[in-house]
Order: sequence, then structure tokens, then C-alpha cells
Amino acid sequence: MPTVEDVYCKFGFVAEAAQLLDTELGTLLIYEEAVSADLIDAPNSEIANSMYRKIDRYTLGRLIKNAKNKVASLDKLEDLLAAALTERNRLSHSFYREHNFRLGAEADDGRAIMLEDLDRMHEVILDAYKAAMLLSGIDLEKLDEAPEEYRAIEMLGHVKI
Repeated sequence: MPTVEDVYCKFGFVAEAAQLLDTELGTLLIYEEAVSADLIDAPNSEIANSMYRKIDRYTLGRLIKNAKNKVASLDKLEDLLAAALTERNRLSHSFYREHNFRLGAEADDGRAIMLEDLDRMHEVILDAYKAAMLLSGIDLEKLDEAPEEYRAIEMLGHVKI
């Protein structure tokens, strides 16, 4: 039977996946804006820092919206990103409220339901993250085939690749 700690642990894994997606979309957006501002050929730390600080404050929803306007191929991921945003918002704002008393000490079946929900959320968010990584040229699905020295990203041992 799942424990309260199992639920909290899985919640953390799902939250991490959401932050990975957030970071990857931010990276894509920073790159596009840096190219647009010609910061690759003419570096300007003041403009770059300002750009970074602005993007770093974006919520996941705002990142998705702004990145779709700048990263042409992101519109192909619209459904995946929308689903991931919905799940991330539900995780952050209402997961425990929706599951209410299922976490309690006498609620083994309830905790199992919570873990199933978290597993599904994790899968949705990771699918969006993997798709966003493909836009950067990184295929997380193929890392198993890579030589050992190139598998540093697999330090995320709980992320199934």
C-alpha cells in the first residue's frame, strides 16, 4: 500500500518535470530573443541580463504563449503544451484539494488513486518536455542508445528515457 511519503515523493517528481519544461521553454525563448536582438554576433550583457530577468519571471502559461509567438515550430506542440499546462496548474493549485481526505492515515486506496493521478500527470508533462527538447535537437528517447559519456542527462534517474 502506498504511504503518505510515496505521494509526496511522486508529487515532487511531477513538480520537477514541470520545472524542466518551464526551463526548456525559457531557454528556447531566450535563444530566439537573443538572435532577434543580434546578441550572438554583438553581445551586450545589459540587454542579455534584462532579457533573462524578464523571461525568468514568466509563468509556464506565459512562457508557452510568448514562445509560440517566437519559436515557429512550437505551434506543432500546442496540444501537448496545453495539456501539460493544465496538469501543472492542477498539480500546483488544486491537487490536494481535489483529493481531499485520500491522503489520511486510513486511506490506502485513496493514496493509490492519488499516485495514479500523479503518474498520469507526470506522463503528460514529460511528453511535453521531451517534445520541447526535440526542438533543441535533444532526443531524450534515444539517450539509451548513446555512448555512456554522452548520457549525463540521465542523472535524472527517475525520468524514464
